[in-house]
Amino acid sequence: MSNFGLSDLRLVDAYRVAVDEVKSATHAGSVVEAAREYPSIADAVGDTTLVVGTSSVGNREMQLPLYRLEDAARRIRKHNGPTALLFGSEKSGLTNDEMSYCHFLMRIPTREPHGSMNLGQAVAVTLYELSREGRWKATPAARQELAATEVVDRFTGLVREALDLSGYVNERVVESMDLKLRRLVRRMDLSSRDAIQWQGMIRQVLWKLRNPS
Repeated sequence: MSNFGLSDLRLVDAYRVAVDEVKSATHAGSVVEAAREYPSIADAVGDTTLVVGTSSVGNREMQLPLYRLEDAARRIRKHNGPTALLFGSEKSGLTNDEMSYCHFLMRIPTREPHGSMNLGQAVAVTLYELSREGRWKATPAARQELAATEVVDRFTGLVREALDLSGYVNERVVESMDLKLRRLVRRMDLSSRDAIQWQGMIRQVLWKLRNPS
């Protein structure tokens, strides 16, 4: 990361033994020493406005837009706001639940017999592509600044609560509903102002659902 000018490393539910071992190494480096740990993806990306996941695709059905690395890099460089690049475990990649926090996915084009890469290599290739045209800088955007992920998650929670109270959510599809709702809201690309207004409207709906008389 440091090679390409990045320093904000965030770890989610990290393997404690491995993290402690790396941090205690003689030449751990400032990036590793300053790495922050979080209990969940939502906590880790809460202050970002764009979350991009990585996937080798394989036989999985993608529920999000999927771009080749070079195309995704162009979109990321144009984004006006803090961005999180989400990498899954080396063994299994990102889960469907983790992907539902992403706005879109990107993949490194590799030949079919070797569809996946070593995690460290994948990170290095991705960051190289992002910095290939010089260090990326936010491009002034014509639209309003996007809402931070934590704001979007609060709005999503209110919508989910309204769906529960209205009887829309079937108990048998609770988990899949959470993923679908999260993806649906992220596709809205809410601005900070719009997210706040939507929260006010949904809260009024909730009040009415709780006080029908």
